[in-house]
Amino acid sequence: MGLLAGSAGIAPAYAQVPIATVPASASLGGSPIDLVIEKVALQVDGRIGGAVAMNRMVPGPLIRLREGDDAILRVTNRLSEISSIHWHGLILPPDMDGVPGVSFPGIRPGETFVYRFPVRQSGTYWCHSHSGGQELLGLYAPLIIDPIRPEPFRFDRDHVVMLSDWSFEQPEQILANLKKQAGYYNYQKRTVGEFFRDARRDGVGAAIGDRMQWGQMLMDPTDFADVTRATYTYLMNGQTPTANWTGLFRPGEAVRLRFIDAGAMTIFDVRIPDLKMTVVQVDGQNVQPVNVDELRIGPGQTYDVVVRPGNRAYTVFAETSDRSGHARGTLAPQPGMSAAIPLRRPRPIRTMADMGMEMAGMAMGGALKETSARPGAQAAMGSGSHAGHGGMAMPAAGGSAMAGMGDRAVSGPGLPGSPAVAHGPDTHGVGNSSVAMMARSRLDEPGAGLGSDGWRVLTYADLRSVVPQADRREPSRAVELHLTGNMERYSWSFDGKKYSEAPTPIRFRYGERLRLVLVNDTMMEHPIHLHGMWMELENGGGPNQPRLHTVAVKPGERLTVAITADAPGRWAMHCHLLLHMEMGMFRVVEVA
Repeated sequence: MGLLAGSAGIAPAYAQVPIATVPASASLGGSPIDLVIEKVALQVDGRIGGAVAMNRMVPGPLIRLREGDDAILRVTNRLSEISSIHWHGLILPPDMDGVPGVSFPGIRPGETFVYRFPVRQSGTYWCHSHSGGQELLGLYAPLIIDPIRPEPFRFDRDHVVMLSDWSFEQPEQILANLKKQAGYYNYQKRTVGEFFRDARRDGVGAAIGDRMQWGQMLMDPTDFADVTRATYTYLMNGQTPTANWTGLFRPGEAVRLRFIDAGAMTIFDVRIPDLKMTVVQVDGQNVQPVNVDELRIGPGQTYDVVVRPGNRAYTVFAETSDRSGHARGTLAPQPGMSAAIPLRRPRPIRTMADMGMEMAGMAMGGALKETSARPGAQAAMGSGSHAGHGGMAMPAAGGSAMAGMGDRAVSGPGLPGSPAVAHGPDTHGVGNSSVAMMARSRLDEPGAGLGSDGWRVLTYADLRSVVPQADRREPSRAVELHLTGNMERYSWSFDGKKYSEAPTPIRFRYGERLRLVLVNDTMMEHPIHLHGMWMELENGGGPNQPRLHTVAVKPGERLTVAITADAPGRWAMHCHLLLHMEMGMFRVVEVA
């Protein structure tokens, strides 16, 4: 067994020195890259556990490609089970995408699979297993594609900052615990002391009413992360907060930081106290520069920022969205330096807005519904929906909040003989715990727990592409998908149906321009990742709306993206919270 380390032992080279000096796994001019998947021992803060690694490293080696070349990546599986590597965010042929059961059979034990594809883009990306819990066990690595043309921003130094989460519990045990009790890892629930504080501030009646309202919905306003520091250690480039990853610079340099959230289940809030960050790329795509103090990054997403540090050390601080823990590193002009770690902020509380209980932007309706292509178009409410209780997100079936949205007779848009409009939600089923009755756009909001500290936080409304998008056609139709879940059963789904209950693919017509409407009926954030195609976020940017491969949808939010269906084949679409995907929030999109 190899000994890998968050705090000692062998770590990826990019975790120790600037990228410019790293002997990366490069595929320049089509030369092959050899990658080996195998089990190793991983040491984290002196404790040893079992990991699944790439080239005996967690994270795996930096893979560096060049736009315009042909990538050749030979992946050998030394596990006793099927494995795979998905090249997250890369536009490539479907059989090279690396999703077992969708576009290729997976890599069997002892076999080598050769990924070969043209590199048609540039920027910061990453790769990871798409097989079982292997990603949670450490099978992920950064991937950088150097551009043919110079990028529209200047930098002198370049660091990967890969964020992830690590548990000594096996994925199966974590899932079993959540199935047994959805709040198993939530040690931050509201206390009696908080009740008395709220009663003094708002009045006893209001405090009691608030608790009763959440109780009737069988939901917890402190539920921000399914898996927390109760089992997780949070890593920066594979190193724990005590190990203190350090990125070096020379005073006066412009330093590019490539933030990648490789966490299986963790959303991070990233800031560098006393240092402004200029966001220059999102999901590998150049954006018009935005100066911010903090940004939120979810699993699957990447953000590139440029900072200009002075002659001192700075803490790179990635706090979990539930405030239970953090990853931490340092930017410094010389090794061995460190800076103060910010005080832990109070854990946030969900609001009625997170449950879709605000009047503005009310959006109700059925699933996979072909609607007007106008942005923000509202579908009619299905006859099975329940309204009442002051317009709150309503439980169904005898008043039980956990009855939720159920099975729907949906063939999917574009199927021969399928109805133009699918059936509305059947709230007597068990696929969803509630329906956001008043889902609305929240693009200008930084996210729950952010925005009240007096500094600027990045929002989706801030993003504009540097160059206009090539396809400026108005979408000819809209496909609406509801993000649904049942926390009591720990089941996640689209339109109230788990993947196993929705065998029919979502159909896109090859060459069409369509609008995908994502409505989050849950009180959790969901980073939705579409393979094989770009999603253009409709955020008011017109021809310069940003192009993304992973879109974070807030609770109670209605968000739209424009898609050019230019990639024939079968593609995965799923929530990038790994256990949400594994528990059913996964669909196949077929372009034909």
